[in-house]
Amino acid sequence: MGLAVIVLAAGEGKRMCSDLPKVLHLLAGRPIISHVIELAQSLSELPPIVVTGYHGDDIRAKFPSENITWVDQKERLGTGHAVAQALKHISKEDTVVVLYGDVPLIRVETLMKMVGSLGLSELSFMTSKVTDPSGYGRILRDSTGKFVGIVEDQDATEKQLLISETNTGIVVASCSILAQMVPLLAADNSQKEYYLTDCAKLARDLKISVGTHELMDPSEAFGINDQVQRAQAERIYQRRNAVTLMRSGVTISDPDRIDVRGNIKCGKNVSIDVNSVFEGSVTLGDDVIIGPNCLITDSIVGKGSQIFGSCVINRAKVGENALVGPFAHLRPGTHLENTVKVGNFVEVKNSTLGAGSKTNHLSYVGDSEVGKNANLGAGTITCNYDGANKHKTVIGDDVFIGSGSILVAPVSIGENATTAAGTTITKDVAEGDLALRRGQQKSIPGWERPRKK
Repeated sequence: MGLAVIVLAAGEGKRMCSDLPKVLHLLAGRPIISHVIELAQSLSELPPIVVTGYHGDDIRAKFPSENITWVDQKERLGTGHAVAQALKHISKEDTVVVLYGDVPLIRVETLMKMVGSLGLSELSFMTSKVTDPSGYGRILRDSTGKFVGIVEDQDATEKQLLISETNTGIVVASCSILAQMVPLLAADNSQKEYYLTDCAKLARDLKISVGTHELMDPSEAFGINDQVQRAQAERIYQRRNAVTLMRSGVTISDPDRIDVRGNIKCGKNVSIDVNSVFEGSVTLGDDVIIGPNCLITDSIVGKGSQIFGSCVINRAKVGENALVGPFAHLRPGTHLENTVKVGNFVEVKNSTLGAGSKTNHLSYVGDSEVGKNANLGAGTITCNYDGANKHKTVIGDDVFIGSGSILVAPVSIGENATTAAGTTITKDVAEGDLALRRGQQKSIPGWERPRKK
């Protein structure tokens, strides 16, 4: 017997006020439904069965390499009808979990507990007690507290609308039980749809035992129906990440002002200031300090390094005890070795800076190899692109590049060489030489500037 996971994602999501399917709007930097698919893949070795409808081709196109069974719900006639389409792809011996493409915050551990308790009943509904149950189906119980059914919000009486225990929509049952009940569902409701929740009433008639599994953390069942709820889900998701990081020892200035849009791995004594965003796979070594308003993507920052405020680091590697920023941009292919300094308004791309080297102000270093303990003065530019091809600049150990120097690649500066400020270098400079290239300075006495008439 296996565990089959159905993900319902056929709805249009009109309240998003967008042509984009609701489940393709972003949560933590990736489509909402991707979180649910990832959850399903963690829950079971069987491929998840994803039911699509509105712009189904667009949804499938986002997961071209994933092992997913796609089902097209040509007529969107409700959750019961959607599950009926998916059951055709599931063995009768399997247990089925029904999830929703717009409910991305549920945890694997929570679902495993629910699946594990299924033996106490043949059909189980996940419930949640919330302060504002508006829009959710209500859980109906008799005077002894026994579950007797579910009523949808739009079909509930005034008294039933006061019930705080709600249906999350998540269902666990054996495939054979669902296959028995789903064909018997009727669209006798205000929406004229086949509700999966009506299986509760059918189960009573068919003498099938029904149970409920209450969520301890109601936020796990938070559904996204509009942009306000998407933003609320984002903060729930990000606060979870922040709490996990803080419990592992990371100092976070404000857990409500950090975004992790991927995976972040932190060493000991890491400190992260406000409004920093981490995308993809990011590793921060021991004693790393991240200043405010930084964007770090798919990068490694070594032990003891400090990233000052408002830096952008993308697919770069920063060694130990380096200083970067503020307002620095490390582009893909950048490798800063230990104790390197990259200062304000410096851009580095596809280049290596050797240990102890520094470029502190207003410079561009592209397609370059810089040795150890080199100093690149303010306004240094490596001209690496001729309009068609990229060319390399090589700067040796202990080189001093004067402020305002322009290095026109391909070019090589030998060890311990110097370029004078304001020099344009178009030829290689030998080891230990001083390269100087400036136009002759002239002064015109008594010069008067043009004045406005």
